[in-house]
Amino acid sequence: MNGLPSFTLCPLTEAHGSAICSWRYEPPYDVYNFPSWETMLERREQFADPAIRDEQFAAVLAADDAAAGLEAPELAGFAQFFPLIGVTRIGLGLHPALRGRGWGEAFVRAIADEAKRRQPDHDIDLEVAVWNERARRVYERAGFVVTDRYVVQTPTGVNEVYCMVYEP
Repeated sequence: MNGLPSFTLCPLTEAHGSAICSWRYEPPYDVYNFPSWETMLERREQFADPAIRDEQFAAVLAADDAAAGLEAPELAGFAQFFPLIGVTRIGLGLHPALRGRGWGEAFVRAIADEAKRRQPDHDIDLEVAVWNERARRVYERAGFVVTDRYVVQTPTGVNEVYCMVYEP
């Protein structure tokens, strides 16, 4: 695979969740930083809620030693599979230390393939902030196509996003 890692997905554990909460992205990507694990647990938000974690989240592991040197070497990122009617909306995050290595396309494809495996009859889509051109380009290379543009409420306020549908 030209020196690129392959990825596998497995259940997201509390240890994974705690590690993800420690990741810090530089501005403007810092809007993707999670609160502390303790705060997440207190609020029972997202993957800190055991039922939501088990139903919707997965750890994305680098299948080789390509991510060596991280606090949890195999934990390359995470995925969320949010169920809608006839659609699985994915959310994802790549460890900040792994960004910029050209791994994005393989990372996103592994997640989209898992979404398709889980719900073969569903369309697969995601939302990406309009300002995040870097992510949009990665998603396009992985097989996603912009199909809509609209405004959503996010933890950081109102944000304009593209809806992108997986068309491998």
